[in-house]
Amino acid sequence: MHDSSPYAAALADRPVRAGEIEVLGSTTRYWEYGPADAATTIVVVHGFRGEHHGLEPVIAYLPDVRFVAPDLPGFGESTPMSGTRHDVPGYGRWLRDFVEALGLTGRAVVLGHSFGSIVASGAVADGLATPRLVLVNPIAAPALAGPRGVLTRLAVLYYRIAALLPERLGFALLRNRAIVRIMSVAMAKTREPRLRRWIHGQHDRYFSRFADRRVVLEAFRASVSSDVSHFAARIAVPTLLVAADRDDITPIEAQHALLKRFPDARLEVLTGVGHLIHYEKPVEAAHAIAEFLPS
Repeated sequence: MHDSSPYAAALADRPVRAGEIEVLGSTTRYWEYGPADAATTIVVVHGFRGEHHGLEPVIAYLPDVRFVAPDLPGFGESTPMSGTRHDVPGYGRWLRDFVEALGLTGRAVVLGHSFGSIVASGAVADGLATPRLVLVNPIAAPALAGPRGVLTRLAVLYYRIAALLPERLGFALLRNRAIVRIMSVAMAKTREPRLRRWIHGQHDRYFSRFADRRVVLEAFRASVSSDVSHFAARIAVPTLLVAADRDDITPIEAQHALLKRFPDARLEVLTGVGHLIHYEKPVEAAHAIAEFLPS
């Protein structure tokens, strides 16, 4: 039994519409939140092993914005892509085609969280037209160089073992609930018991909803071999970085360094939170985004 969302009431009256579209061989499922005729539309790109539910707490506190929230191909309810790898270039091409297929090119703000920050940045750097870019918990530097790089190295070993095992055993290891819980405990910074239980419940429920071993291994390799700094200099649109002072994946010093790589960017640092801004401080994140959006 999972605890109910602390943000359920804020999201309860929001219109939600589900849809699907074929993009690069993937039946991509997506959800629209908020008024269909809103002045601003944001396309959100979730993080590694996540899916569209993860950013709902932030969506809940921006009631006047239309959000389009897809599950990345191979995760959640979206099927894998065909003919392309599930890496940063592959997902970047998918994102550009997805936005274009919905008629949102040049109109929709793009928001990426964690691994989604790399995908979104790569897509915009390679030509995805957007009026503004928002990166929440951006991966500002190589994950192996982060404050808890030893945990990243353990993760690399974990995924390497999962790749070497026979298909069935490797798949089972990747979905092991005990390992998912260890990850969740390591990332959560809040000391509020109900919120911690809910965060763990979210990871239990959604963190293992991937199509197969190949997809998750390709995406993991992409997540630790690239970062936003590779693309920042080629992103001309106004960009907002929403970072955390206790992020175990990217130190705050790297966020300040990343800021300087963008031609036009601002940095909002949230305190007392780590890599789960969207779960632990969605109100503050939404406020920063609201101030950044075009008036």
